[in-house]
Amino acid sequence: MRYSKSFVKTLRSAPKDETARGAQYLARAGYVHKELAGVYDYLPLGLKVLDKIKTIIREELDAIGCQEVLMSTLQNPEPWQKTDRWDIKKMDIWFKTQLAAGGELGLAPTHEEPFTNMMKTYISSYKDLPVYTYQIQTKFRNELRAKSGIMRTREFIMKDLYSFSANMEEHDRFYHKAEIAYQKIYDRLGIGNDTYQTFASGGVFAKYSHEFQTLTDVGEDTIYYNQDKSVVLNEEVLNDEVLAELGVKRSELESAKAAEVGNIFTLKTKYSEPLGLEFTNQNGERQTVVMGCYGIGVSRVMGVIAEKYADEHGLVWPEQIAPYQYYLIGIGNAGTQKAEELYNKHQDVILYDDRDLRPGNKFADAELLGIPYRIVLSDKTLAEGKAELTNRATGESKLVTIEELAF
Repeated sequence: MRYSKSFVKTLRSAPKDETARGAQYLARAGYVHKELAGVYDYLPLGLKVLDKIKTIIREELDAIGCQEVLMSTLQNPEPWQKTDRWDIKKMDIWFKTQLAAGGELGLAPTHEEPFTNMMKTYISSYKDLPVYTYQIQTKFRNELRAKSGIMRTREFIMKDLYSFSANMEEHDRFYHKAEIAYQKIYDRLGIGNDTYQTFASGGVFAKYSHEFQTLTDVGEDTIYYNQDKSVVLNEEVLNDEVLAELGVKRSELESAKAAEVGNIFTLKTKYSEPLGLEFTNQNGERQTVVMGCYGIGVSRVMGVIAEKYADEHGLVWPEQIAPYQYYLIGIGNAGTQKAEELYNKHQDVILYDDRDLRPGNKFADAELLGIPYRIVLSDKTLAEGKAELTNRATGESKLVTIEELAF
């Protein structure tokens, strides 16, 4: 990418109602454009970050036998009526729309009902199980208060995975695989060391669900953990009964702010029973399919990472999801000529700031955009046969030969 060819420009100020630091930087650096409260456009650099997050998720889910689909956003009321979740009094986050010919459709806030209903076409025998299907798709939720930039929005990108099993034993085996896959995902996203599998309320489905919470001061949740973090609890399940069951004392726990970056639920037959998703077992008997669901807010994860690693100068992207690995600047005639040569050879990993601006302006934008490494080629450094390489995360600069740059 040549910066001079991009329609996106860095901004001196963020939208007035954007209060979270990471959200301000995402807008100022041109990763996102705010349409209105809780609704964002993803610009070229922001889309690259999202795509890299999606790729990591896909690779880890495909590795445990999951298959990707893409479901409709428009929702048929009938399956939702059967599970008693169509009424806005029962589920108040619906966005609904009217058909010109009459009738009402919904914009999907989640997809348990349509996935379950679809599987009635493809699951009829124990030989058809298990099935693990997921999608990465836009969801709509009529949140009362959207906040923290892309961390809580009314329109967002979500990965939702659904498992269909013959019994609880088969379900539990996959549930454990999903737990491991999730931790691998967060490790690859660069937040694994600060992300913990957390006991949370299972609601009507099970005694517990599990959330994946990333430690960050801007998080909306409070988690409690013991010294070695082998037990981590969401505040909502912190009571004497749960503590006794998990074998920890309240006095052993510390607290911290955290942001949820994923969750997994055992659904049992909550949706398969009312929707009639059954199969014939080895004895010729009809049984109800056992289900689980597993979510990751893709755009939310991007927002959490932006908030967590931002500093006083701007964004700081982990290398795995940065839109480019290098921010290239040429200074002087020889520096600019060499920068052109380097960019032409390695366009896929370089954002080349070829604008007619002072070096100081380019340095400031490099820090704001958060690209992992800045390369400066100047007449002075090239006279020594070297380039200046700066690590955005640490601020460390050093002189290296062109051959030492790891493209």
